[in-house]
Amino acid sequence: MKVKFNRNSELTNFIKDNQTNFEAKLLSEAVNVAGKINDILNTGNIDLLKNAQNLAIYVVEEREEELIGFARQEGVLWAQHSLTLSFKLEWVQAIRRTLWHFLEKYEKFNENNFSREDFFELERKVNDSIDSFINNFFLSYSDFKDELLNSQRKIVEHLSVPIIPVSPTVAVLPLIGTIDDYRMQTIEEKVLMDISRLKLETLIMDLSGLTNMDEHVIVHFENILSGVSMMGCKAVITGLRAELVRNMIRLGVTFNQYAETQGTLQQTLKKYLVL
Repeated sequence: MKVKFNRNSELTNFIKDNQTNFEAKLLSEAVNVAGKINDILNTGNIDLLKNAQNLAIYVVEEREEELIGFARQEGVLWAQHSLTLSFKLEWVQAIRRTLWHFLEKYEKFNENNFSREDFFELERKVNDSIDSFINNFFLSYSDFKDELLNSQRKIVEHLSVPIIPVSPTVAVLPLIGTIDDYRMQTIEEKVLMDISRLKLETLIMDLSGLTNMDEHVIVHFENILSGVSMMGCKAVITGLRAELVRNMIRLGVTFNQYAETQGTLQQTLKKYLVL
């Protein structure tokens, strides 16, 4: 006898017909989660008991594609609502134990005698399916969180590149802190987009607040100045610190080809603003 579960399997009906017992056994196996079921339902509209039965049926009917889709959907929901992962892991392991409990009950009820070969085939299929659910759940959860973090980081980085209009055609960009490759990419995107959006003729870039700029970042910055020039906008650099100038001299970079340099932001504003 080969063990094969399908949509019309008696085991599926056995689980559905004994839903109350299935849920009671599941809750007894997941003690920590049992008290949080209503909280999770209210927070994320996630019905743990209903989903547990769905997972059990996907497993016994070998509906792998639906199981994976279900796992990924669950992963996104748990990530969206920042639900506790330890609860999810405990819950799925409780489903595994409950399902094996009902497999045993079903076997005794029907007086089936699985051969050793059939039992191990069944064990592999059931546990592999549940493991697949866990893996896909955590992959989906992780992917969503990574995308969220990247999105939030991009928002923060854009906020750290404040282009401040001081006249209809002149704006100031004060750069503060350390600039790495990622932030430099954000600066490039923000600068070129805002020059176009604000129709700027002059962009004053104040570097007096910079604490560090690596050599490759200096080269990237020169490329940004080139882009500013190509957009038909004049770049003016103020606040160059001695350490940065020394690095520029060593690299043979002056910025003079694409930008005008001034001593301080205050001096530059007096020059470019008609008060």
